[in-house]
Amino acid sequence: MAKSLPSAGVERFFDDNEIIVSKTDLKGRLTYCNNVFLSIAGYTEDECLGQQHSMIRHPDMPRCIFKLLWDTLKDEREIFAYVKNRCKNGDYYWVYAHVTPSYDVSGKVVGYHSNRRVPDPVIIKDIIIPLYTSLKSAEDRAENRKQGLATSQKMIDDMLAERGIAYDEWILTLGRNKKELAA
Repeated sequence: MAKSLPSAGVERFFDDNEIIVSKTDLKGRLTYCNNVFLSIAGYTEDECLGQQHSMIRHPDMPRCIFKLLWDTLKDEREIFAYVKNRCKNGDYYWVYAHVTPSYDVSGKVVGYHSNRRVPDPVIIKDIIIPLYTSLKSAEDRAENRKQGLATSQKMIDDMLAERGIAYDEWILTLGRNKKELAA
C-alpha cells in the first residue's frame, strides 16, 4: 500500500474541529477507521480494515517513537505523541495522537484506540521536526536496524534525563513553554 509509494512531500491538513479516530486489535490491525481518517489518508474502509495501522507510517518517522508507543501500550498506559503519517498518494499529514488500550468487560486489553487532533504547527516546526530528523539520521547511520533503534532510543532517554522529565510529561508540557523546552 502506501509504503511502496515515494513521498510526494505535499502536506495535507484537516480541520481543528475534526478528530481522526481508529481502533486496532492487539497486533495493530485496523478494526475501525472514522471518515476523517479515511478522507485525509485517501483510503476506503475496505482498503483499511484488517490491515496493519503501519500502512500509514511515514518513512521520516524514527522507529524509536513507535517502540516507545508500543512499550507504553503494552504496559497498559496511554500515550501522547506527535506523528507524521503518509497518505495513500504519498502526501503526508501531522497529528497529535492520544493512544489508549481498549478493554473488554472483564478488564482484559483487547485492542487500542487512537484519537488524533491537529498539532500545534510551531511545536512541529521548532521542536518535533528537528528532534525526529536527528533521531532518524542516527537510525539511518547505524550499521543495522537494531543498532539504529538502540542509538535513537538512547538519544531520547538522554534528552529526557537531561531535563529530568518522563516522556509523557515532556510531550504534555511542550505547549506551555515552547522555547524553553526546545533548548
